[in-house]
Amino acid sequence: MSPGNSNNPLIVTAGEPAGIGPELCLALADTTWSAQLVIMADAEMLAQRAADMNRSVQITEYKAGSPPRTGELTVVHQPLVNRAICGRPDAANAPSLLDGLTRAVQGCMSGEFSALVTAPLQKSIINDAGISFTGHTEFLAALTGCPAPVMLLIVDSLRVALASTHLPLREVPASLTTDGIVEVLEVLQADLQSKFRIADPEIVVCGLNPHAGEGGHLGTEDQEVIAPAIAACAGNGMNVRGPIPADTAFTPAAGHADAILAMYHDQGLPVIKYAGFGNVVNVTLGLPIIRTSVDHGTALDIAGKGAADSSSLGAAVKLAAELAGK
Repeated sequence: MSPGNSNNPLIVTAGEPAGIGPELCLALADTTWSAQLVIMADAEMLAQRAADMNRSVQITEYKAGSPPRTGELTVVHQPLVNRAICGRPDAANAPSLLDGLTRAVQGCMSGEFSALVTAPLQKSIINDAGISFTGHTEFLAALTGCPAPVMLLIVDSLRVALASTHLPLREVPASLTTDGIVEVLEVLQADLQSKFRIADPEIVVCGLNPHAGEGGHLGTEDQEVIAPAIAACAGNGMNVRGPIPADTAFTPAAGHADAILAMYHDQGLPVIKYAGFGNVVNVTLGLPIIRTSVDHGTALDIAGKGAADSSSLGAAVKLAAELAGK
Protein backbone atom coordinates (compact mmCIF):
# COMPACT_ATOMS: atom_id res chain seq x y z
CA MET A 1 0.00 0.00 0.00
CA SER A 2 1.07 3.59 -0.51
CA PRO A 3 0.15 6.93 1.09
CA GLY A 4 -2.95 8.55 -0.39
CA ASN A 5 -4.58 5.31 -1.70
CA SER A 6 -8.19 6.44 -2.11
CA ASN A 7 -9.52 2.88 -1.75
CA ASN A 8 -8.49 2.84 1.91
CA PRO A 9 -10.41 4.55 4.74
CA LEU A 10 -9.82 8.04 6.10
CA ILE A 11 -8.69 8.20 9.73
CA VAL A 12 -10.27 10.91 11.92
CA THR A 13 -8.70 11.74 15.30
CA ALA A 14 -11.28 12.86 17.85
CA GLY A 15 -9.05 15.51 19.44
CA GLU A 16 -9.35 16.77 23.02
CA PRO A 17 -11.85 14.46 24.77
CA ALA A 18 -13.04 17.23 27.09
CA GLY A 19 -13.88 19.42 24.09
CA ILE A 20 -16.31 19.20 21.20
CA GLY A 21 -14.20 16.87 19.04
CA PRO A 22 -15.89 13.64 20.20
CA GLU A 23 -19.41 14.93 19.53
CA LEU A 24 -18.34 16.23 16.12
CA CYS A 25 -17.13 12.71 15.35
CA LEU A 26 -20.46 11.28 16.53
CA ALA A 27 -22.19 13.62 14.08
CA LEU A 28 -20.23 12.05 11.23
CA ALA A 29 -22.34 8.91 11.66
CA ASP A 30 -25.38 10.85 10.39
CA THR A 31 -23.98 11.07 6.85
CA THR A 32 -23.03 8.55 4.20
CA TRP A 33 -19.58 9.61 3.02
CA SER A 34 -17.82 8.91 -0.27
CA ALA A 35 -15.00 7.23 1.68
CA GLN A 36 -15.00 4.93 4.68
CA LEU A 37 -14.24 6.75 7.94
CA VAL A 38 -12.38 5.35 10.93
CA ILE A 39 -12.26 7.27 14.23
CA MET A 40 -9.18 7.25 16.48
CA ALA A 41 -10.52 7.66 20.01
CA ASP A 42 -11.36 5.98 23.28
CA ALA A 43 -14.37 3.87 22.26
CA GLU A 44 -15.86 3.92 25.75
CA MET A 45 -15.56 7.72 25.87
CA LEU A 46 -17.40 8.03 22.56
CA ALA A 47 -20.15 5.67 23.71
CA GLN A 48 -20.55 7.61 26.96
CA ARG A 49 -20.66 10.96 25.14
CA ALA A 50 -23.32 9.57 22.80
CA ALA A 51 -25.38 8.36 25.76
CA ASP A 52 -25.00 11.68 27.59
CA MET A 53 -26.25 13.52 24.49
CA ASN A 54 -29.06 11.04 23.76
CA ARG A 55 -27.53 10.13 20.42
CA SER A 56 -28.13 6.74 18.90
CA VAL A 57 -24.74 5.80 17.44
CA GLN A 58 -23.40 2.27 17.16
CA ILE A 59 -19.69 2.05 18.06
CA THR A 60 -17.89 -0.82 16.32
CA GLU A 61 -14.28 -1.96 16.39
CA TYR A 62 -12.18 -1.16 13.33
CA LYS A 63 -11.49 -4.12 11.09
CA ALA A 64 -9.91 -3.53 7.70
CA GLY A 65 -12.34 -4.06 4.84
CA SER A 66 -15.54 -3.76 6.88
CA PRO A 67 -17.47 -0.70 5.62
CA PRO A 68 -19.65 1.01 8.25
CA ARG A 69 -23.34 1.82 7.91
CA THR A 70 -25.12 5.11 8.57
CA GLY A 71 -25.61 5.51 12.32
CA GLU A 72 -22.42 3.59 13.01
CA LEU A 73 -18.86 4.66 13.84
CA THR A 74 -15.85 2.43 13.24
CA VAL A 75 -13.29 3.12 15.95
CA VAL A 76 -9.63 2.34 16.61
CA HIS A 77 -9.72 2.17 20.41
CA GLN A 78 -7.09 4.42 21.98
CA PRO A 79 -7.79 4.26 25.74
CA LEU A 80 -7.56 7.33 27.94
CA VAL A 81 -5.87 7.22 31.34
CA ASN A 82 -8.71 9.07 33.07
CA ARG A 83 -12.39 9.42 32.24
CA ALA A 84 -13.05 12.51 30.12
CA ILE A 85 -15.19 15.24 31.65
CA CYS A 86 -16.62 17.88 29.33
CA GLY A 87 -14.95 21.26 29.76
CA ARG A 88 -12.20 19.91 32.03
CA PRO A 89 -9.11 18.74 30.12
CA ASP A 90 -6.87 16.31 31.99
CA ALA A 91 -3.12 16.49 31.43
CA ALA A 92 -2.85 12.79 32.28
CA ASN A 93 -4.63 12.00 29.01
CA ALA A 94 -2.22 14.01 26.84
CA PRO A 95 0.23 11.16 26.07
CA SER A 96 -2.65 8.94 24.94
CA LEU A 97 -3.91 11.61 22.56
CA LEU A 98 -0.50 12.03 20.96
CA ASP A 99 -0.05 8.24 20.80
CA GLY A 100 -3.34 8.02 18.90
CA LEU A 101 -2.26 10.79 16.54
CA THR A 102 1.06 9.03 15.97
CA ARG A 103 -0.74 5.74 15.22
CA ALA A 104 -2.99 7.55 12.72
CA VAL A 105 0.00 9.14 10.95
CA GLN A 106 1.81 5.81 10.78
CA GLY A 107 -1.31 4.31 9.20
CA CYS A 108 -1.33 7.06 6.59
CA MET A 109 2.38 6.62 5.90
CA SER A 110 1.94 2.88 5.35
CA GLY A 111 -1.13 3.33 3.17
CA GLU A 112 -3.51 1.68 5.64
CA PHE A 113 -5.41 4.99 5.66
CA SER A 114 -5.81 7.28 2.66
CA ALA A 115 -5.83 10.59 4.59
CA LEU A 116 -5.83 12.09 8.07
CA VAL A 117 -8.53 14.41 9.43
CA THR A 118 -7.97 15.96 12.85
CA ALA A 119 -10.35 17.41 15.41
CA PRO A 120 -8.76 20.09 17.61
CA LEU A 121 -6.40 19.42 20.50
CA GLN A 122 -5.94 21.64 23.57
CA LYS A 123 -2.33 22.78 23.20
CA SER A 124 -2.12 24.21 26.72
CA ILE A 125 -3.05 20.95 28.47
CA ILE A 126 -0.46 19.01 26.44
CA ASN A 127 2.17 21.52 27.51
CA ASP A 128 0.89 21.25 31.09
CA ALA A 129 1.70 17.53 30.83
CA GLY A 130 5.33 18.47 30.23
CA ILE A 131 5.22 17.75 26.50
CA SER A 132 6.46 20.43 24.11
CA PHE A 133 3.63 20.90 21.61
CA THR A 134 2.94 23.99 19.49
CA GLY A 135 0.29 22.45 17.26
CA HIS A 136 -0.67 19.67 14.87
CA THR A 137 1.30 21.24 12.01
CA GLU A 138 4.66 21.09 13.74
CA PHE A 139 3.96 17.69 15.36
CA LEU A 140 3.01 16.08 12.06
CA ALA A 141 6.04 17.59 10.36
CA ALA A 142 8.33 16.01 12.96
CA LEU A 143 6.59 12.63 12.66
CA THR A 144 6.87 12.54 8.88
CA GLY A 145 10.30 14.15 8.50
CA CYS A 146 8.87 17.17 6.70
CA PRO A 147 11.33 20.10 6.84
CA ALA A 148 8.89 22.82 5.77
CA PRO A 149 5.22 22.28 6.63
CA VAL A 150 2.87 24.98 5.40
CA MET A 151 -0.57 25.81 6.77
CA LEU A 152 -3.18 26.38 4.07
CA LEU A 153 -6.73 27.46 4.95
CA ILE A 154 -9.47 26.96 2.36
CA VAL A 155 -13.07 28.05 1.96
CA ASP A 156 -14.72 27.94 -1.44
CA SER A 157 -12.21 29.43 -3.91
CA LEU A 158 -10.21 31.34 -1.26
CA ARG A 159 -6.92 29.74 -0.19
CA VAL A 160 -4.69 31.40 2.39
CA ALA A 161 -1.26 30.02 3.31
CA LEU A 162 0.99 31.17 6.17
CA ALA A 163 4.69 32.03 6.06
CA SER A 164 4.87 31.56 9.85
CA THR A 165 2.55 29.62 12.12
CA HIS A 166 2.10 29.66 15.89
CA LEU A 167 4.43 32.42 17.04
CA PRO A 168 4.01 35.39 19.37
CA LEU A 169 3.55 38.46 17.19
CA ARG A 170 6.76 40.10 18.41
CA GLU A 171 8.76 37.10 17.11
CA VAL A 172 7.33 37.13 13.60
CA PRO A 173 9.62 39.68 11.87
CA ALA A 174 12.81 37.97 13.04
CA SER A 175 11.42 34.56 11.99
CA LEU A 176 10.97 35.64 8.37
CA THR A 177 13.92 35.08 6.06
CA THR A 178 14.23 35.27 2.30
CA ASP A 179 15.23 31.60 2.08
CA GLY A 180 12.37 30.61 4.38
CA ILE A 181 9.76 32.44 2.31
CA VAL A 182 11.18 30.91 -0.88
CA GLU A 183 10.82 27.47 0.73
CA VAL A 184 7.20 28.15 1.73
CA LEU A 185 6.36 29.41 -1.77
CA GLU A 186 7.96 26.34 -3.34
CA VAL A 187 5.93 24.00 -1.09
CA LEU A 188 2.77 25.98 -1.80
CA GLN A 189 3.39 25.88 -5.54
CA ALA A 190 4.18 22.15 -5.55
CA ASP A 191 1.09 21.14 -3.58
CA LEU A 192 -1.24 23.42 -5.52
CA GLN A 193 -0.03 21.53 -8.57
CA SER A 194 0.07 18.00 -7.15
CA LYS A 195 -2.82 17.98 -4.66
CA PHE A 196 -5.16 20.52 -6.26
CA ARG A 197 -4.22 19.94 -9.90
CA ILE A 198 -3.65 23.64 -10.68
CA ALA A 199 -1.10 23.60 -13.51
CA ASP A 200 0.27 27.16 -13.14
CA PRO A 201 -0.98 28.61 -9.84
CA GLU A 202 -1.07 32.36 -9.31
CA ILE A 203 0.18 33.29 -5.84
CA VAL A 204 -0.18 36.71 -4.20
CA VAL A 205 2.22 37.50 -1.34
CA CYS A 206 1.23 39.86 1.47
CA GLY A 207 3.59 42.44 2.87
CA LEU A 208 4.45 42.29 6.55
CA ASN A 209 4.10 45.96 7.44
CA PRO A 210 1.29 48.46 6.78
CA HIS A 211 1.38 49.55 3.12
CA ALA A 212 4.03 46.84 2.56
CA GLY A 213 6.54 49.03 4.37
CA GLU A 214 5.74 52.31 2.59
CA GLY A 215 9.08 52.28 0.77
CA GLY A 216 10.99 51.47 3.95
CA HIS A 217 9.38 54.19 6.08
CA LEU A 218 7.16 51.67 7.91
CA GLY A 219 9.67 48.83 8.19
CA THR A 220 12.32 47.34 5.94
CA GLU A 221 11.30 43.66 5.93
CA ASP A 222 9.13 44.02 2.84
CA GLN A 223 11.99 45.41 0.75
CA GLU A 224 14.87 43.47 2.27
CA VAL A 225 13.33 40.05 3.00
CA ILE A 226 10.03 39.45 1.20
CA ALA A 227 10.65 41.15 -2.17
CA PRO A 228 13.89 39.21 -2.85
CA ALA A 229 12.07 35.94 -2.12
CA ILE A 230 9.36 36.81 -4.63
CA ALA A 231 11.96 37.83 -7.20
CA ALA A 232 13.83 34.55 -6.75
CA CYS A 233 10.67 32.49 -7.21
CA ALA A 234 9.54 34.53 -10.21
CA GLY A 235 12.99 34.02 -11.70
CA ASN A 236 12.42 30.27 -11.40
CA GLY A 237 9.22 30.49 -13.39
CA MET A 238 6.66 30.77 -10.61
CA ASN A 239 3.60 32.97 -11.13
CA VAL A 240 4.00 34.99 -7.94
CA ARG A 241 3.62 38.70 -7.20
CA GLY A 242 3.98 41.09 -4.28
CA PRO A 243 4.60 42.10 -1.61
CA ILE A 244 1.11 43.56 -1.71
CA PRO A 245 -0.27 45.43 1.31
CA ALA A 246 -2.37 42.97 3.30
CA ASP A 247 -5.34 45.34 3.36
CA THR A 248 -5.44 45.07 -0.44
CA ALA A 249 -4.19 41.53 -1.09
CA PHE A 250 -7.57 39.95 -0.28
CA THR A 251 -9.59 42.33 -2.47
CA PRO A 252 -10.37 42.18 -6.20
CA ALA A 253 -7.86 45.01 -6.70
CA ALA A 254 -5.05 42.48 -6.20
CA GLY A 255 -6.26 40.42 -9.16
CA HIS A 256 -6.88 36.69 -9.39
CA ALA A 257 -5.04 34.44 -6.97
CA ASP A 258 -5.14 30.67 -6.57
CA ALA A 259 -3.59 31.26 -3.14
CA ILE A 260 -2.55 34.18 -0.95
CA LEU A 261 0.50 33.91 1.27
CA ALA A 262 0.08 35.80 4.56
CA MET A 263 3.12 36.52 6.68
CA TYR A 264 1.63 35.49 10.04
CA HIS A 265 -1.30 33.73 11.65
CA ASP A 266 -3.56 36.66 12.47
CA GLN A 267 -2.89 38.41 9.17
CA GLY A 268 -4.50 35.64 7.15
CA LEU A 269 -6.89 33.73 9.41
CA PRO A 270 -9.30 36.56 10.33
CA VAL A 271 -10.00 37.17 6.64
CA ILE A 272 -10.73 33.56 5.73
CA LYS A 273 -12.72 32.90 8.88
CA TYR A 274 -14.84 35.98 8.21
CA ALA A 275 -15.38 34.67 4.68
CA GLY A 276 -16.67 31.30 5.80
CA PHE A 277 -16.35 30.42 9.48
CA GLY A 278 -17.63 26.92 10.09
CA ASN A 279 -16.75 25.75 6.60
CA VAL A 280 -13.03 26.60 6.51
CA VAL A 281 -10.65 23.65 6.20
CA ASN A 282 -7.03 23.61 7.34
CA VAL A 283 -4.70 21.62 5.07
CA THR A 284 -1.07 20.92 5.95
CA LEU A 285 1.09 21.18 2.85
CA GLY A 286 4.54 19.65 2.41
CA LEU A 287 3.66 16.40 4.21
CA PRO A 288 3.98 13.02 2.49
CA ILE A 289 0.37 12.37 3.59
CA ILE A 290 -2.93 14.19 3.17
CA ARG A 291 -4.03 16.00 6.33
CA THR A 292 -7.04 18.25 6.79
CA SER A 293 -8.55 19.76 9.91
CA VAL A 294 -11.21 22.09 11.28
CA ASP A 295 -11.07 25.88 11.48
CA HIS A 296 -11.83 26.13 15.21
CA GLY A 297 -10.61 25.09 18.63
CA THR A 298 -11.79 22.70 21.32
CA ALA A 299 -14.70 24.94 22.51
CA LEU A 300 -14.51 23.61 26.05
CA ASP A 301 -17.30 25.93 27.16
CA ILE A 302 -19.94 24.25 25.00
CA ALA A 303 -18.66 20.65 25.06
CA GLY A 304 -21.43 18.15 25.70
CA LYS A 305 -24.19 20.75 25.47
CA GLY A 306 -25.35 19.90 21.96
CA ALA A 307 -24.43 23.33 20.63
CA ALA A 308 -21.38 22.37 18.55
CA ASP A 309 -21.55 22.83 14.77
CA SER A 310 -20.00 19.91 12.88
CA SER A 311 -19.86 21.75 9.52
CA SER A 312 -16.10 22.35 9.55
CA LEU A 313 -15.25 18.73 10.37
CA GLY A 314 -17.64 17.61 7.65
CA ALA A 315 -15.93 19.98 5.19
CA ALA A 316 -12.52 18.65 6.27
CA VAL A 317 -13.65 15.05 5.68
CA LYS A 318 -15.09 15.94 2.28
CA LEU A 319 -11.91 17.71 1.15
CA ALA A 320 -9.67 14.90 2.46
CA ALA A 321 -11.68 12.39 0.45
CA GLU A 322 -11.44 14.57 -2.66
CA LEU A 323 -7.69 15.01 -2.31
CA ALA A 324 -7.18 11.28 -1.71
CA GLY A 325 -9.23 10.61 -4.84
CA LYS A 326 -6.94 12.86 -6.88
